Amino acid sequence: MRSEELSVEFGKRYHAAPSGITVATIHLFGIEFAGALSGHNLKEICARADVPTSYGTELRKGMRLAEFVNLK
Repeated sequence: MRSEELSVEFGKRYHAAPSGITVATIHLFGIEFAGALSGHNLKEICARADVPTSYGTELRKGMRLAEFVNLK
C-alpha cells in the first residue's frame, strides 16, 4: 500500500473510534497493517490522516505486537 492509502484508512478508523478506545484502535491498526506500514514514515502517515504525529509511536507498538497477536 502507498502512504496515502494508509493515511486515508488510518484517518477513517481514528476519527470513527469510540471515545475511550482511541489508542486501542491505533494499536489494532498497527497490528492489522504491520506489513504494509513497514518502511513508511509513521509520523507522516499520522500527519496526513489529521492525527497527532505523536501517535506514530502507538502505531509502532501495534506493529511490534503483530507477530504475537492474531485478530479475531
